[in-house]
Amino acid sequence: MPFSGSIEDRLAIRELLDIYADAVNQRDTALWASTWAEDASWKLPVIPGMENVCGKENIVTAWQTGMSMFPFIFMAFTVGGIQVDGNTATVRSYAAEVGTTSEGEEIRPRGQYDDQLIKVDGQWLFKERIFHSMYGE
Repeated sequence: MPFSGSIEDRLAIRELLDIYADAVNQRDTALWASTWAEDASWKLPVIPGMENVCGKENIVTAWQTGMSMFPFIFMAFTVGGIQVDGNTATVRSYAAEVGTTSEGEEIRPRGQYDDQLIKVDGQWLFKERIFHSMYGE
């Protein structure tokens, strides 16, 4: 996937990914929620019950439930591609996480996110995030 679109849009999209990861690392629900469009969908096919969570409110609730199972979590992204087309964008990124479960087990999942973004009032937001596990839990 190539990089296309203005430098300003691509930078803002990279910052959206950074905000998302920072919110995970800081356990900041409000900041994490700010990255999502109201009618977004979050698809985590590797997690039963999370195959297609629709609507920002449901997404945030699901995230809070998931985060409660991990006393420690750290996330970082590498961007594979960004294609901007007006007020929409397609993004591929790779997530690297490390965490501990409430039972003390360490996990190190790695995966790919395929995202659809929309620009609302000058701000890029996730419209759809699909996670594909590549390695680990």
